[in-house]
Amino acid sequence: MFSGGPPVHLMWSNMYNSDKAKLKGKVEWRRIAALFAPYWKLELAVIGSIFVSSTLGLAPPLLTLAIIDKALPSHNFQLLCWLVAAMVASAFLAGLVGVYQGYLNSKVGEGIVRDLHTNLVSHLHRMPVSFFTSTKTGEIMNRVSSDVESVDGVITGTIVSIATNIITIITTLIAIFALNVSLAVVSIVVVPLMVVPLWPVGRRMYDARKKTRTKRDQMQAATQETLSVSGTVLVKSFVKEDYERKRFYNLASELMDLEINVAMIGRWFMMAITAMVTIGPAIIWLAGGWLAIYHGITIGVLVSFVALIGRLYTPVSALAGVQIQVVSALAVFERIFDYLDMTEEKDLPEARALEQNQLIGKVEFDHVTFHYPSKRAGVEDLNLVIDPGQMVAFVGPSGAGKSTITNLLTRLWEIDEGRILVDDKDTKLITRDSLRENIGIVTQETYLFHDTIAANLRYAKVDATLSELEDACRAANIHELIAGMPEGYETIVGERGHKLSGGERQRLAIARVLLKNPRILILDEATSSLDNENEAMIQAALVPLMIGRTSLVVAHRLSTIINADKIFVMENGRIVESGTHKDLLAAQGVYARLYFR
Repeated sequence: MFSGGPPVHLMWSNMYNSDKAKLKGKVEWRRIAALFAPYWKLELAVIGSIFVSSTLGLAPPLLTLAIIDKALPSHNFQLLCWLVAAMVASAFLAGLVGVYQGYLNSKVGEGIVRDLHTNLVSHLHRMPVSFFTSTKTGEIMNRVSSDVESVDGVITGTIVSIATNIITIITTLIAIFALNVSLAVVSIVVVPLMVVPLWPVGRRMYDARKKTRTKRDQMQAATQETLSVSGTVLVKSFVKEDYERKRFYNLASELMDLEINVAMIGRWFMMAITAMVTIGPAIIWLAGGWLAIYHGITIGVLVSFVALIGRLYTPVSALAGVQIQVVSALAVFERIFDYLDMTEEKDLPEARALEQNQLIGKVEFDHVTFHYPSKRAGVEDLNLVIDPGQMVAFVGPSGAGKSTITNLLTRLWEIDEGRILVDDKDTKLITRDSLRENIGIVTQETYLFHDTIAANLRYAKVDATLSELEDACRAANIHELIAGMPEGYETIVGERGHKLSGGERQRLAIARVLLKNPRILILDEATSSLDNENEAMIQAALVPLMIGRTSLVVAHRLSTIINADKIFVMENGRIVESGTHKDLLAAQGVYARLYFR
């Protein structure tokens, strides 16, 4: 018997709540850098392009020096033409390099976004059910879409801007020191005034950006819940359009206030930096003019130097703004990494996969106890054995634990105590994937993708031929209906399959499970919401599905399980009666009262 320590699902739930309650601290730069590792060759090409473009940008000021100090004083028109041609050529070549750099930059950025999207969605697919029951769908969607897409702007804009500005500053410093050391020293005196105040402003931006992201999660959740098919029907049924409008308006107003706060942070600081961009050249004109008057530097050097100073102060001011953008972007990286750091479903190291087509189908629950994270009881000290090929049914009032049994068998939830065995093997020692590959499920609420009938069927078997699809649908009593549609198996079923009736969706689900060909079958109230005619058609479709398989049937209508090999009657998570339909009626107990009610 497995016991000791908190239940696995409770540890998961506590961990997620802890993750969402507090932040883990600053994002490690090495994790962000690791995103770029697969693209290092492209990154080197980007940096090379930036270096070439920045170097070419030095040409116009230096050529201006030659024009003023050489071509014009010597009245050499031919030299003037060559210098102007070189100026035009350098500008054109810099533009071409810039286009190529943009292509490389986009390739890196979009590649990283693709990788992040894929890794995040794949990771979420491996998360346990407890995560999804405690997290709003809108919040998840916001992280997967909006947050990851925000990273694209950081990669393709901010990071390249940093590299461009740094390389521009370095090349410009080399050029100005080569021209005149005294003026170069004067030029860099104002730079610290543009950099020192960055950190407090950046921290405030970081905190404010996190708040806006949280509010966007709330808005996304509200949108997701009310604009789905089910949500829209609910809103209309209770005439809550005005209520939802006010609720969304309030959320949008709160977000607006937060965004205004973000926009205003650092405005005064940026104003000072912008002023420095103008004040710096003015100081150079003053110092350079004094040197020209009293120490004989040429006018060409002075004019060229002032032009180059723009290439020094403008990148510094840009880096100041970029620093604020980077710090606020870290909040986005942190949210993405928070999700990626959550523990997904993992098999035990000693777990082994079931051999293909070797499952016999025996199922046993040995003193199984399970409680939901809300402390609501699921099952208590449950013991039962289902022999291979048997059809067993679970009946009882709502909340008795019937569906919980099927969720525990498929390991959608982890048990607190006891063991669940398949073919006498503890399911904890079986890999989840191989266990679930051998179990087919038809539930009361069938989920279909907004895709074709064929695509929905092939979700069970990707390489299924059209002939196999038709055979499965014939067995499920739905082929004739599909064949009569104008587009046949290429018919789009709509969001969640709403273009089909409830009975048609159920029969399509049965055909899908037939394609999967599992050894163990779970039918969770598969006919409870259907009318008598559809129920009869579903029952007929289930006959070929259940042949030769171990079947667990959660029944709402007791008339559907009269022929079960064994019926388990449940109350409050416990089995209170078991036997055949005939035996249980004769016992005049709970089952008999339910049946004749």
